[in-house]
Amino acid sequence: MSALLEIVREGRVLHLVLNRPDKRNALNADLCRDLVDSLDAAHRDRQTGAILLTGKGRSFCAGMDLREIEEGRNSLLINTLHEQLFTAAMRLEIPIVAGVHGAALGGGTGLVANCHIVVAAPDATFGLTEIRLGLWPFLVFRAVGAALGERRTIELALTGRTFPAAEAREMGLVHEIAADPSARAAEIARALAESSPTAIRSGLGFVNRARGMSWEKAGEVARSVREDVFASADFAEGIRAFLEKRRPEWPSLGEKDALP
Repeated sequence: MSALLEIVREGRVLHLVLNRPDKRNALNADLCRDLVDSLDAAHRDRQTGAILLTGKGRSFCAGMDLREIEEGRNSLLINTLHEQLFTAAMRLEIPIVAGVHGAALGGGTGLVANCHIVVAAPDATFGLTEIRLGLWPFLVFRAVGAALGERRTIELALTGRTFPAAEAREMGLVHEIAADPSARAAEIARALAESSPTAIRSGLGFVNRARGMSWEKAGEVARSVREDVFASADFAEGIRAFLEKRRPEWPSLGEKDALP
């Protein structure tokens, strides 16, 4: 793991901090690899209840590192890392919360779209700006499309325009606007980390599995997963805690630390 990604554990929250402030946290291969490895490791760790993603310096993430591309770094490697990074939300079963400030452009918008809950500063800006470089946002398109819809995403990709946090919230890319987005995102991440790991992992797993399925098939999967959660120790504890007016102590937290 390089110094380009700071990792801080706060209870059940894993805080990942993009740490290339002099490059506006542009995504080079090393930073992408660190992010992919950290996200996948958190997914396998039962003691991690939520991921908090923020960036150091004046920008959240200015997109891909153009200097690295210009220097002819291994494009196959970079494409593979980007594919893994920008599909994280489609395979992970752990919530990702982002605190966004400054610019989140190109791949930065792709990172935001891969987060389940996003808090932005009033002055944050977003955009799929690749067209200005003679490129199309191929690898971030699916995640942004899932967040905003295909027609809106096509408009953003064609125009390459940037847009403010207020518009991003209207679109659904951002959920909240806060003066201190990192602090507010941390508050949300801590609350999510207190929820049942069984319920959250089962729920996000269902969302990922059902994506693209027919209505009927998705319903079958939903019923099957629901039955499993109904039979879980966490659900039984949740009911007892509710009736006894106390905070639940989730049995799944006592299970083995690493998932297969």
